[in-house]
Amino acid sequence: MKCKNIFFKIILLLIIIPINTFAYSKYIIASGKTIGIEVNSKGILVVGFYKINNEFIAKNAGFRVGDNIIKINNKPVDKIDTMIDIINNKDSNKINFTIIRNKKTENINLNLVEDNSGILKTGLYVKDQINGIGTLTYIDPNTKIFGALGHEIIESSTAKKFEIKDGKIFSANVSDITKSRSGDAGEKNAEYNKDKVDGNIKDNDITGIYGIYNNTIKDLKTIEVGNIDDIKKGNAIIKTVVNNNKVEDFNIEIINIDKNSKTKNILFQITDKRLLNKTGGVVQGMSGSPIIQDNKIIGAVNYVIVNDTTKGYGIFITTMLEEGEK
Repeated sequence: MKCKNIFFKIILLLIIIPINTFAYSKYIIASGKTIGIEVNSKGILVVGFYKINNEFIAKNAGFRVGDNIIKINNKPVDKIDTMIDIINNKDSNKINFTIIRNKKTENINLNLVEDNSGILKTGLYVKDQINGIGTLTYIDPNTKIFGALGHEIIESSTAKKFEIKDGKIFSANVSDITKSRSGDAGEKNAEYNKDKVDGNIKDNDITGIYGIYNNTIKDLKTIEVGNIDDIKKGNAIIKTVVNNNKVEDFNIEIINIDKNSKTKNILFQITDKRLLNKTGGVVQGMSGSPIIQDNKIIGAVNYVIVNDTTKGYGIFITTMLEEGEK
C-alpha cells in the first residue's frame, strides 16, 4: 500500500510540473535581412505643444507630453484623421479629451482658440504612427512567430516606449550607410515598399518587436538555438545587410557575457575589416542582426557603444524566443 502511494505521488508530480514552459522550436531561421517597420499607437500620442496667440493653451489646460488620447467628446480615437473629423464637427469650442497617463485614465477640457488667420487650433503636436528600419532576427518555422530589433521602439520626443496597437514589417533594400565614428552612431539608409508586407507586429517589448511572419519561408535554412551556457568568449559572426538586400556574415569577438542583465547580455567587438570600412562599426538599423557561434544562433545585436562604435551589445536569443511566445 505504501509503495502504491509513492508511485501515485510521482505520477501526479509529472503531470503537474511542465517539462518546458515555452514552445519555441529547437531549430529556427536566423534572418539578418533589413526590414521596414511601421507601428500604430494605442490612441493618439501627445509629443509637444505650440503657442496660439502667445499662449500654450493645451499645456495650460493640463496636457503633458506623453499623454495618450483615447477619446474625444466620448468618441474613441486612434488616428489623427479621426481626431480632426471629430473636432471639425464639434457643437462648441469646448472639447473633452479622455487620456491615459501613467496607466490611469483622466479627462481634460480644452477650449479651442482661433489663431490670427481665424482657424481654430488645439495647441497640440500629436503622433499616431512611427516608421523606421531595423533587422529581422528570427522566424520560428513551426509557428511563424518572428522577432526583430532586440530592443523596444522608442518615441523620440517622449523618450519612452511607444505603446502600439499593431504594426507591419516590410521587405527593404539598403541604399547607403552613414558611417559610425567615436561619439556618433551612424545608420543604415534603406527604402521599403509598403505593398510588400512580410509580417504583422503584435508586441513592442523591451526585448524586441514580435509578430507573425506572412511571407514564404520554405526555402530558408534553419539553425540550432544556442542556450546561455553554450555561449563563450571568442570568435562569432553577425548576419546583416550592408548593401541592397544581401545578407552577409561578418566576424566579431565576444568580449564578455552577462547573464544577469535583461537585454545587454553579450558584449562584442567587430573585428571584420570589411564591415568596419563600410560602417565604421555598429550602426542604427543593425539592431536585430543575429549573432552566431559554433553554428548556433545565440543572440541579436541591440545596442552600440557610442564612445567606441566598434563595440556593441547583444541580447540572448532565448530571451527573445521566450517573449515571442507570450
